[in-house]
Amino acid sequence: LAHLHADAVRLLQRWDAPDLAQDFLAQAFLDLLLGTGPAAVHRHGPPGHLTASAIVLDRAGARVLLTLHRKAGRWFQFGGHLEADDADVHAAATREAREESGILDLELAPGISELSIHDLPPTFGNCRTHFDVRFAGTAPAGAGHAVSEESLDVRWWPIDDLPAEASPDLPRQIAAARRHLGLG
Repeated sequence: LAHLHADAVRLLQRWDAPDLAQDFLAQAFLDLLLGTGPAAVHRHGPPGHLTASAIVLDRAGARVLLTLHRKAGRWFQFGGHLEADDADVHAAATREAREESGILDLELAPGISELSIHDLPPTFGNCRTHFDVRFAGTAPAGAGHAVSEESLDVRWWPIDDLPAEASPDLPRQIAAARRHLGLG
């Protein structure tokens, strides 16, 4: 996992955060990574560790593809833990988005879309806090999606009419993804 740790540190050090809040989060991520070492990128590392995720939009940026997470019972972006065979953090987010959406040719834009730190309920076991590096991408036109074993459902939602059970930070994530992709 040393290669993922080194990539995460490099990615965060080079990232030009869009505002002070995201700059503050980038520093918190770096503090975790530099203070904990490679264990900070492993699901069985400390209770607070790095994850990678992706907001998937349609080409117009008017709809977002979300997963109804089986454990949480809420609608989220695609994402999860890094794995040793991931080439880098971006590849981890791409793998997670492909696995959870069923869109095998999904590509994510380079560079961080946004960062988030969020706490998890006890149903997530050792995981207590995810330091989530978020990327963004658009689904290929006409791409079909599928429900993975981690989800109860996968569905397109208008960005201005999200489900009631959506993660409260989804509007912010979508806005960041649209900016990152040049869609708004």
